[in-house]
Amino acid sequence: MADLFLVLFFITLIGLIVGLAKPSIFTRIVKRELTRKQIGLFFGGALVLFFVLTGITAERKEPAPTPTPATEQERVEIIPEVEDKIEADKPEPEKTNQVKKEPKPTPTPEPEAKPEPEVKTDRNKMIEIFKAEALKKWGDDYSMVDYEIKKQTEAYDWIIKYAKYTSILGNAKQKWGNDYAMIKYEYEKQAGAYDWINQQTAYPEIMTKAKQKWGDDYAMVKYEYEKQVKAYESL
Repeated sequence: MADLFLVLFFITLIGLIVGLAKPSIFTRIVKRELTRKQIGLFFGGALVLFFVLTGITAERKEPAPTPTPATEQERVEIIPEVEDKIEADKPEPEKTNQVKKEPKPTPTPEPEAKPEPEVKTDRNKMIEIFKAEALKKWGDDYSMVDYEIKKQTEAYDWIIKYAKYTSILGNAKQKWGNDYAMIKYEYEKQAGAYDWINQQTAYPEIMTKAKQKWGDDYAMVKYEYEKQVKAYESL
């Protein structure tokens, strides 16, 4: 329908041009004398009408469908990022001209471990658990089942060999259950932040507030401390 009105629009435009140039052509058609003003009003009104009808009846293009995310490929681990945990704090007190010697903060004591939901089992028992979870997740995609079992077993062996902070490990297990790949990631992130925190000597008051706010989430304590120190030093 829009195409029809568009054609009529152009025909009317041509008629307007011809009529203004030679009004006598339309005088012979309608068998009475027409002025250029009358021709202009008639065809001008028709042009506006067909233009509006063309716009109304024109089909709107549908937006292109959003592409679906690719399927999970082999050896890809989804690493959750810590976000949306930031909230506004009161600004630190303004600096004074007098330089104060900051006292050296005491090392952060490792908190008591939270109760672990899983029962301690030997390595073979855990492999059976990994196998059951992999089959449940991947079904008859045996290449992914095999990859998942190996990934979880390697993470489990790493944790048994290298994990030294029992409370951080307990918190990670409570969060991720039998997903030892994510337990390993969580432990490395929190243990690394814990070691970094204990090496900081500047601005102990800012560190204390960050610890009070985030507790044993050492990754967020580190983030909060760095954010507040940067803001404080920019004053």
